[in-house]
Amino acid sequence: MAFFWKRPRASRLAGKKLLSKQSSGIELTIPTHFRCPISLDLMKDPVTLSTGITYDRESIEKWIRDGNQTCPVTNQVLTNFDQIPNHMIRRMIQDWCVENRAHGVERIPTPRTPITSYDIMEICSKMMAAASKGDAKRCLDLVEKINVWAKESEQNKSLIKDNGLGYVLAASFEAFSFEEHEDLLKEILLLLTWMFPLGVEGRSKLGSTQSLRCMTWLLSVDDLLLKKSCVLALKELLSTDQTHVNTLVDIDGVPEALINLINAPDSHSVKKSSFSVIYHILSTQTGHNKLSPRFLELGVVELSLEALVEADKGLSEMALGVLDRISDSKEGREKVQKHALSVPLLVKKILRVSSLATDFCVSLLWKFSKNGDGSALVEALHVGAFQKLLLMLQVNCCEETKVKATEMLKLMNQYKNKLECFDSGHYKYLRKSY
Repeated sequence: MAFFWKRPRASRLAGKKLLSKQSSGIELTIPTHFRCPISLDLMKDPVTLSTGITYDRESIEKWIRDGNQTCPVTNQVLTNFDQIPNHMIRRMIQDWCVENRAHGVERIPTPRTPITSYDIMEICSKMMAAASKGDAKRCLDLVEKINVWAKESEQNKSLIKDNGLGYVLAASFEAFSFEEHEDLLKEILLLLTWMFPLGVEGRSKLGSTQSLRCMTWLLSVDDLLLKKSCVLALKELLSTDQTHVNTLVDIDGVPEALINLINAPDSHSVKKSSFSVIYHILSTQTGHNKLSPRFLELGVVELSLEALVEADKGLSEMALGVLDRISDSKEGREKVQKHALSVPLLVKKILRVSSLATDFCVSLLWKFSKNGDGSALVEALHVGAFQKLLLMLQVNCCEETKVKATEMLKLMNQYKNKLECFDSGHYKYLRKSY
């Protein structure tokens, strides 16, 4: 079996675009045993499995990560997943590349030796020792080394995540003050964001008062990537254990920092995570009582409604969640209800985003109808809530939402003289049903 490469065409060898010179009809035959049986690309880091078949390391690692337990070529069950570097094939490929340099083929570099669990354990020990001594420079050097490892391959990343390094980094983050060691804390936090979810011990370190104060301070630093890492860390903590809210609400500047992130331009993912953090804060009694008034002052209602206008699914769900939680208080509910966009947007989002978004929309309209003078319900009827609520009862939604929708439909009976926008057929169906 032979593979051909024509120089005038674009090709992929060694993961890079080959150099090309104007030449006519020259064909370069690539030996079959130099190609990975999975990707059919020239192997950059050939490794041999227990079945004796050689693959490119990146391709076979992805094959195994996807849950496959057989050899792709022989279909034999792998007794182990050891990958032995095939130095002979790699040298032959490098020699072949050098021989064909005139045809634009680049020599593949000699691959680095993959890290092992022992390497991870060793660096964990060194980092804990440096943190206990307050040696920030040593810690920063080790963090940079971990960064290099992570960039080399996905296999390295998996080893780093699976061998307790997340806890060590979280403990190191807690050990240093943000006033003196901003660079170190920044690098640690950037590393931690792709190690989530952390274990219980790691979350306890990252959720300590010292760590949360540090993250709140870093949210004010003029670095969007760092702010994104901070808010992702807060989202991870609060979504897995809301007891951290009790610590977070006593730290000055949290509402201001989150609202500033929502106002930041060109930061969709940051905005979504910020709404998520606010939602988790307001979902607890302590967080709602202490921070709800401040969020109202900072304009969270207006920002949430603005986010709903052209938001995607995830952002819409979080913005609606914030509105629903802020409406648990009388002041919050009145402010949401008085906004001109509230009722039209809520009705519009029913059955158009997701089941969770529909639940939030119905919950908000129900709160308006139960605690107001009925004006919100009448406005909802004029913008199509009647038809949507009837349709919603026929689809698969949670029982609590159906109960609230049914209660609102019953309340419509009390406003029959205000149902001029509906034809007699709709009103007769309403009377017949309730």
